[in-house]
Amino acid sequence: MEISEIRTAAPAEGRAAVELETFALLDRLRIPYAWVAHETADTIADCDVVSEALGISICKNLFLCNRQKTEFYLLTMPGNKPFQTKVLSHQLGTTRLSFAPPELMESTLRCTPGSASVLGLAYDTEQRVRLVMDREVHDAEWFGCHPCKNDASLRLRTEDLLRVFLPHTGHDVTVVDL
Repeated sequence: MEISEIRTAAPAEGRAAVELETFALLDRLRIPYAWVAHETADTIADCDVVSEALGISICKNLFLCNRQKTEFYLLTMPGNKPFQTKVLSHQLGTTRLSFAPPELMESTLRCTPGSASVLGLAYDTEQRVRLVMDREVHDAEWFGCHPCKNDASLRLRTEDLLRVFLPHTGHDVTVVDL
């Protein structure tokens, strides 16, 4: 996979509108970041190469819902951990979870399948999505994710995500042990 040099300033052009908006929001919130452009990274295996370039671990992000499709969750967890719906459902006290329909992810988070990102919570103005983080990700110094599109990845301090970005969006985080 071809990866650009590490950049610390927002792109001026040549990126999707959702990416430019995401970088602009991080700049307005004064959250420092480093990022790289790359080929589309559809899997965690693709992200491993990007993780190495950024010196972090890109998180696995899953957009989930309950059976009735009335409760939505964005789960962020280490890429190397297997997802066990029974374990997560039990910790959240909800019915068995499944993947939410892609069109709901697109309308709520402005992310497409393979691009789910905590940064998409900026678009969830009705706060329909509950953020759930594995403790390992929550307690890490660095957080890695896509800027709402999976042809770029960025690194930022987890503390900035938790103490600046999430309060800006109005979202809380539920920490789980997977």
